[in-house]
Amino acid sequence: MFTLFRRRTANGTLDAIWIADHAGAPMTSCDRIEVDLTGLQGDRYRHGRGHWHTVEACRVTLIGAEELERAARRARRLRQPAEPAPGEHRRNLVVSGLGRSPREGELRIGETRFVIERPRPPCGWLNQVVGYNLAAALRQDSGICLRPLKGGILQVGDPVEWHAVARDDPGER
Repeated sequence: MFTLFRRRTANGTLDAIWIADHAGAPMTSCDRIEVDLTGLQGDRYRHGRGHWHTVEACRVTLIGAEELERAARRARRLRQPAEPAPGEHRRNLVVSGLGRSPREGELRIGETRFVIERPRPPCGWLNQVVGYNLAAALRQDSGICLRPLKGGILQVGDPVEWHAVARDDPGER
């Protein structure tokens, strides 16, 4: 059977970089950070000090600014804080321009490259750390897990390019 592939792309901008030294530690904003194949320099995930089950481990997490805006609207409806405080989402990278975090393919951010591994659903631990039900506000807009393919320096303002190859054959579904 012949399958056609269609190339999909999107462009955006790296808006923020966040790291925490260990599980539950306050998130710290960075303008620039070094990335290697194990993750972000100084971050809990890179050093194995995050809160996760082994099968759910992420080296780097990403969320879209648009997803955070949708979560803020849900939080208001749920009578939670109107705007999550900066970094409360507990994701490493915030990007704008992609709409929703992509679920497949690769991201190039500045000089670095990442493969998209899977969605990163929120968990009860998030609610314990922030003190309210942010997980309910995030829901499916909770970001993704990334695995670095090429290290380098990330800087706020770097261009973001998403590339995915998707099947375009209705007979394959």
